[in-house]
Amino acid sequence: MARELVYTGFMSLDGVVDSPGGEAAGHRSGGWVARTEFDPEAFAPYWRDSEDHAAYKDLPKYVVSTTLTDDALFDGWGPTTILRSSDDIAKLKQSDGGGIFIHGSAELARRLSEADLVDRYNLLVFPVLLGAGKGLFCRDDRDKRQLRLRESASYANGVTKLVYDVVY
Repeated sequence: MARELVYTGFMSLDGVVDSPGGEAAGHRSGGWVARTEFDPEAFAPYWRDSEDHAAYKDLPKYVVSTTLTDDALFDGWGPTTILRSSDDIAKLKQSDGGGIFIHGSAELARRLSEADLVDRYNLLVFPVLLGAGKGLFCRDDRDKRQLRLRESASYANGVTKLVYDVVY
């Protein structure tokens, strides 16, 4: 049985996923997540020294890059492997182990979706319209992809959590 590949990310209501916490790439709305009222029910601290996420340090991690070298990886994050292509990710999905989780990276998510490798989307949708920026999904004319809602929740700050399984 193949391992489940799950994309997790922040998205504006109009589908923009890039520059949620910082500088914009080609549009003026970088940092749009940071300008949303903080709601601790919707977010948790997320960095390598967080006690809430200490168990993650020992889990295997994978970085998808065509340029990154092993000596450029950060210490203290636990075992990390660099994957170079969608084919490498497809092979990883066929290996033993638990779910594979991808955070951020619109370009990677689009490539994996186009290769039919994404099994689930965990999205936090923010109540903002940015009008410009990188979208999560391909805009090319292609076969319809059906999604099934697994879970949803709304928070006081207007953020909505949507969890969708991809139906293959």
